[in-house]
Amino acid sequence: QVQLVESGGGLVQAGGSLRLSCAASGIIFSINVMGWYRQAPGKQRELVAAFTSDGSTNYADSVKGRFTISRDNAKNTMYLQMNSLRPEDTAVYYCNAVLRTRYDGPPTNYWGQGTQVTVSS
Repeated sequence: QVQLVESGGGLVQAGGSLRLSCAASGIIFSINVMGWYRQAPGKQRELVAAFTSDGSTNYADSVKGRFTISRDNAKNTMYLQMNSLRPEDTAVYYCNAVLRTRYDGPPTNYWGQGTQVTVSS
């Protein structure tokens, strides 16, 4: 069974920084796409940053220049460095991965349980 476990959320003042981690565990053959999403109260879940299938990165316009996505393939772990945080960054942040558990298996979508990020003004 594949699990995605996020950590690193918390309460920070505006202008501060946090680093989120997402560790993927279980039987994983390959990871096609991996990224971070967030959902604020009363809003839809939105993409924050992601690695695409060709290894390039995508960022939401609202976080460009402030957030950096990275990963350690050997550890199946992804990170999100968040700098210059703003109150509007307050949300539950979710890790997402589309991966295969065997070489001939279908790509399957997985979500972590989420980690709360709260930015105070």
